[in-house]
Amino acid sequence: MLTAVKRLISFLLLMMLGTLAQAWQQVNENAPEPAREFRAAWVATVYNLDWPSRAGLPAAQQKAELLNIINQASRLRMNAILLQVRPNADALYRSSIEPWSVWLSGAGVNPGYDPLAFAIAEAHRRGIEVHAWFNPFRATISGRAVGRGHISLRRADLLRKAGSTQILNPSSSDAQAHVMKVILDVVRRYDIDGVHLDDYFYPYPPHHNIADGKTPAQRRAAIDSFVSRLYSNVKSIKPHVRVGISPFGIWQPGYPSGVLAGVNAYEHLACDARKWLRNGWVDYLAPQLYWRIAGDQSFTALMQWWSAINPSRPVWPGIASVRIKSKEDPGRTAAEIGAQIAASRRLARQSAGQIYWSWRSIASNRGGVQSELRRYYTTLALPPSMPWSSSARPGRPAVSGRDTASGCQLSWQPGDGTARKWVIQMANRGRWHTYCVLPGNVRGITIPANYAASCDRLAVRPISPCGMSGTPGVLAR
Repeated sequence: MLTAVKRLISFLLLMMLGTLAQAWQQVNENAPEPAREFRAAWVATVYNLDWPSRAGLPAAQQKAELLNIINQASRLRMNAILLQVRPNADALYRSSIEPWSVWLSGAGVNPGYDPLAFAIAEAHRRGIEVHAWFNPFRATISGRAVGRGHISLRRADLLRKAGSTQILNPSSSDAQAHVMKVILDVVRRYDIDGVHLDDYFYPYPPHHNIADGKTPAQRRAAIDSFVSRLYSNVKSIKPHVRVGISPFGIWQPGYPSGVLAGVNAYEHLACDARKWLRNGWVDYLAPQLYWRIAGDQSFTALMQWWSAINPSRPVWPGIASVRIKSKEDPGRTAAEIGAQIAASRRLARQSAGQIYWSWRSIASNRGGVQSELRRYYTTLALPPSMPWSSSARPGRPAVSGRDTASGCQLSWQPGDGTARKWVIQMANRGRWHTYCVLPGNVRGITIPANYAASCDRLAVRPISPCGMSGTPGVLAR
């Protein structure tokens, strides 16, 4: 009986599709611009905080865990992960400069695949960006071995002790040159979407007074030079690669007025993030605004202060999903996260975005945070564009569609070959939504029959490497 019903359904579906076959025609119409918002999470590898779950897992299990992160991010309508690829002067990718990371399969041990290449390929298939996250100056962690050729073994003169870790002297020209070489090597060899630096420049108190013979002003000048040169160098190689930094969330105590802080990032960490943002040495700034909306470190007061510094560059706050029902803040609920998403959208001067610390709290659905994300991320969104890097728009594609038993076979030819992404949009009676985002090397997709039968318009929109939207090719029944 069940088989007969299935045959009847298949027959009816084929009849319906037969009446629609060859009904799609390209028309001179437009489609609304897709939504824009940066939605990301940090995926930390140091101490195996987020991935892999422990060092020494077989390659297949490491891949499965990483793929699960990417798939879950896609289901939550996020569009980027910030993958930590250099936690302590080691590599989670194939490198001739630094050894394989201890957090993969042991110090200097080849895991049997290239995690960064794997992440990029699988994420791009799902419309997810991969930003390579580097800790620039941390070198060793107490009790953890390092692989052969590690900078600490080759250039011990560059090391400075900072509590249980050793760092590369941030004001040393040789140390800076090494870090720059590492980052630019990744930019050249991998199809990453961004370079991301965290907040570890000079160490946090009480270990900030390392023996380098420099004044706070000299330290800041050294870090300013590094940040400025990094931005210029990345852009000279690949202008579309986004450069972002995530500093401590308070520039200095008292900025804005009334904000208190036990850390002075400007003095202690040599971190003048206000200057970097003001001078356009970043494509986005992600200050770690890990506090609640109300309090002595008000999320909204800080978000408003940071956003006003340079309205032409976005501020995408770091949001502490990890603090939901935590020992640090036991009364915090997931609703605080939703309120901070709403506040960041309201206060953004350039474009909206949020980055969550860190992936594990999202994956474990701490306090029901996934429901808050679904509440606010109701549609797919593209990361915002970077017109300051390039305002060029890709050409309109030639699009065709054909209904088959399996669904609508949608295909296209690029207008000029400059699209980095394709946005597939569909509409029914004038109501448009984004169906999916595909990498630029794709030339077709089959839309399942139940989706295709429910729409009367399809659009293929090209997106430039710098995120600029081109004119879509539109099909109508």
